[in-house]
Amino acid sequence: MPENQPLSLRRNFSWTFIGNTVYAGCQWGMLVVLAKLGSPEMVGQFTLGLAVTAPVMMFTNLQLRAVQATDAKKQYVFRDYLGLRLLGTTLALIIIATITFISGYQWETSLIILLVGLAKGFESISDVYYGLIQQHERMDRMAISLMIKGSLSLLLLGLGVYLSDHLVWGVLGLVLAWAAVLVVYDIPTGAYILKRLSSDRLALRPRWHFKTLSKLVWLALPMGFVMMLISLNTNIPKYFIDSYVGQRELGVFAAISYLMVAGSMVVNALGQSASPRLAKYYVAGNGAAFRRLLLHLVGIALLMGGVGVFVVLVAGRQILTIVYRPEYAQYTKVFVWLMVAAGIDYISSFLGYGMTAARYFRIQMPLFASVTVTSAVVCLWLIPVWGLQGAAIALIVAAIVQAIFSSGVIIYAIHKLNTPLPQPQNLP
Repeated sequence: MPENQPLSLRRNFSWTFIGNTVYAGCQWGMLVVLAKLGSPEMVGQFTLGLAVTAPVMMFTNLQLRAVQATDAKKQYVFRDYLGLRLLGTTLALIIIATITFISGYQWETSLIILLVGLAKGFESISDVYYGLIQQHERMDRMAISLMIKGSLSLLLLGLGVYLSDHLVWGVLGLVLAWAAVLVVYDIPTGAYILKRLSSDRLALRPRWHFKTLSKLVWLALPMGFVMMLISLNTNIPKYFIDSYVGQRELGVFAAISYLMVAGSMVVNALGQSASPRLAKYYVAGNGAAFRRLLLHLVGIALLMGGVGVFVVLVAGRQILTIVYRPEYAQYTKVFVWLMVAAGIDYISSFLGYGMTAARYFRIQMPLFASVTVTSAVVCLWLIPVWGLQGAAIALIVAAIVQAIFSSGVIIYAIHKLNTPLPQPQNLP
């Protein structure tokens, strides 16, 4: 097979699943390391850093990777995506620094937030190279990058915490790991792909053409808002937990909720692999193939959610005891509620991939705004009274709202695709 020949959907899924499994496993391993070597408070501090930086990065990233991967008509070149991503990342770091300094956190917490933001800055630049790889359906290259990055992140973060007994040095190791993978692997991979496709020596350099970037921003801006809202929906319970319950409980909640990632790895692997195919079906007007593939994905989500809830009901206490510490086992009921939320979220995620593949970007803004408002209201209502269990129920309610609204958009998109255009009337 030629080096730039697209892989089959099955091979792309296999590579993406392996890469995401290793990467997510290593990210989970970082929480385990912090729980074993440190304390729930340390886990909570790290979680707060992620919760503060993630919505900002999600917004300024504009989900360019998905926009790029589903750009079946090749409206923009890689240089445009890279140029916009560099501008967005710079803006994100400025916003994160501003939020950190005006929020009044302790100096160590502030430093951790800033370092996490810097690490995510390198990650966001790698992400635009992943979009190039995904666009050409060579998920094997992205998977290799994820496996290297995950392993190196776990090693350096764990080493930093073990040697210093301070989270700051561990997060600094995370920064070095993500920067090294970007420079050593992701940029050369992008250069290789572009060299095989084009003789333009400037193909890998960012381009800041105002008119072109303005159009790209206008296209992708709704997805930036959407990703920010999705991130806020995930992190809003953590903000309320930090305010009403404390960083220790935040660390416990973060550790338990990360066990939901096992299913998310499959969902993301399938969704990322299927997105270019779904986009091609929709652009070609093949509504039957689009609907069939999306229904298969939703069926997989239902199966995964059911299995996850069953496993937690049977062995949730033992899992928490073995993976973390016995003190986490008292939160088994929270674990069950979180797995119910995860199952519904898997369905919503696949529907989201379908909306993005069909290029329904703007409708997702009011959709996810409704989800975020719902999450905030339920959190404000339940967390002060029910604590972590209230946070888990808030995630369930938000996931149900998202699934219902997303289904409506998908039904409309398929109906519009299958509706023939009106024929012009012949004048007498």
